[in-house]
Amino acid sequence: MKSLRPEIVCLPNGAFAENCYLVADATTGEVAIVDPGEEWSQFLTHIAAEEWTLRAIWLTHAHLDHIAGVAPIVEATGVPVFLHPADRFLYDDLEGQGRWLGVRFPQPGPPDHEFGEGETIGVGRLHFEVRPVPGHSPGSVALVGHGAALVGDALFQGSVGRVDLPGGDGSTLLHSIRTQLLTLPDDTVVYPGHGPATTIGAERSGNPFLTGAVPLG
Repeated sequence: MKSLRPEIVCLPNGAFAENCYLVADATTGEVAIVDPGEEWSQFLTHIAAEEWTLRAIWLTHAHLDHIAGVAPIVEATGVPVFLHPADRFLYDDLEGQGRWLGVRFPQPGPPDHEFGEGETIGVGRLHFEVRPVPGHSPGSVALVGHGAALVGDALFQGSVGRVDLPGGDGSTLLHSIRTQLLTLPDDTVVYPGHGPATTIGAERSGNPFLTGAVPLG
């Protein structure tokens, strides 16, 4: 299993420049979509062009820019949706989130599966551990496996997630990063919800919020 490497495709999209990811086992042709944002049709187009089979939607958290494409993708494919239950209040109020920002997206139906701490999820021959990383939102998770960590908006290149949205908390976020992400090997590739990929080692040594150079207010 250690020799397996997922094919991870980053598809930045929408007004929020959100990173949607396709996580594929290219050998079996099976793929999961992580955090489908508003430009959902391009994600399905890419999957079709690769001749992959979509198996699931995995959500790192439920802010609107990460779930805007859930409803139309489920309508088109019927795949199950995975979400941590602590973010259900956000997921169920996509309309309210959109109203706050002046946008509107279709409300998805209830998730099919609730992420549990330490759970292993899979697509094809690939397996990822679900690690809770609350702080940006109460139900934020990181999906860790095969030398990769899909972290949503918990950690970025040189920064961390904002904590001024409903359910956000700075001390909780820093604790999550230190206990759930910085415990990973330095060469683990971090795939954030916005911006470029980085590594755990680079953030451990140079992220000003983690070194204490900049306080998280």
